[in-house]
Amino acid sequence: MTFDPETDLAPDDVQATVDDAIAENDVVLFMKGNELMPQCGYSKKALGLIQRHRDEYETVDVLPALDAFREALESHSGWETIPQTFVDGEFVGGSDVLEQLEDDGDLGATLAD
Repeated sequence: MTFDPETDLAPDDVQATVDDAIAENDVVLFMKGNELMPQCGYSKKALGLIQRHRDEYETVDVLPALDAFREALESHSGWETIPQTFVDGEFVGGSDVLEQLEDDGDLGATLAD
């Protein structure tokens, strides 16, 4: 049994969603699942790290059109992996980068920029 999610999202719509989310939010996390139900451990880890330092942030669930989101995000970050975090329009990284910033004591300042 396989699960093949169908989507009504066209690649241009996904690109616009990504562009708008990055431009309109101070901190945005593109993740698998949503804030209440992260669907992968890396997304859950990234979300938890952000929540330690910020009350206000945006999340975008990429699962409804995963391949289109990967392509759209790669145009901004050069990365295809999920999750991806952007702060003030700049790509910061995935969960491992956030964790390294936290370990170095720099994550709070990075998310506050």
